[in-house]
Amino acid sequence: MSAEPRINDRIRVPEVRLVGPSGEQVGIVPLAKALELAQEYDLDLVEVAANARPPVCKLMDYGKFKYESAMKAREARKNQAHTVIKEMKLRPKIDPHDYDTKKGHVVRFLKQGDKVKITIMFRGREQSRPELGYRLLQRLAEDVQDLGFVESNPKQDGRNMIMVLGPHKKKTEAMAEARQAQEARKAEAKANPGRSQNAADAESAAAPAEASAEA
Repeated sequence: MSAEPRINDRIRVPEVRLVGPSGEQVGIVPLAKALELAQEYDLDLVEVAANARPPVCKLMDYGKFKYESAMKAREARKNQAHTVIKEMKLRPKIDPHDYDTKKGHVVRFLKQGDKVKITIMFRGREQSRPELGYRLLQRLAEDVQDLGFVESNPKQDGRNMIMVLGPHKKKTEAMAEARQAQEARKAEAKANPGRSQNAADAESAAAPAEASAEA
């Protein structure tokens, strides 16, 4: 069954409760009179409440109405928050540099409002030392406690140990903050175009010096 409302000559009732173009109540009028008014206003007669007795119809530009409705639905889908679960894998004897790198990714995911599944992978004799993985997961949870919380406590899953971190910040809040930050950067760049160019020139000037140092 079509979700499209009946319009103009597709409306088959003897009378309708008519609403004007600005939302004013015209009252109950014969269908023929409602269609005549629609022609006078160069608008469409659209049935907006088919189950009412009599049905409620409104005078409107139906093409414009459909376009605006489609744009609103598109914007709503664009801003809809989708829960995403990221995954980060660590070894129980991870070195400090790799740990900091992995932690940085977890921090970024949590700031974006995403959940993070942390997996500790055990190999060989490491499987007899599950406490190593447990301590590592506890350490990571403490290091990012300002951004996230332990949603699922560490548990053994075959050769792996798994923990799930949830963000304190909702996805919608993270998206809104990201948009605000982006708009702020655009505004600053527009207000200070020379500053952005100077920064780019400084980076270009630094590049040869860095190359010489590496050589």
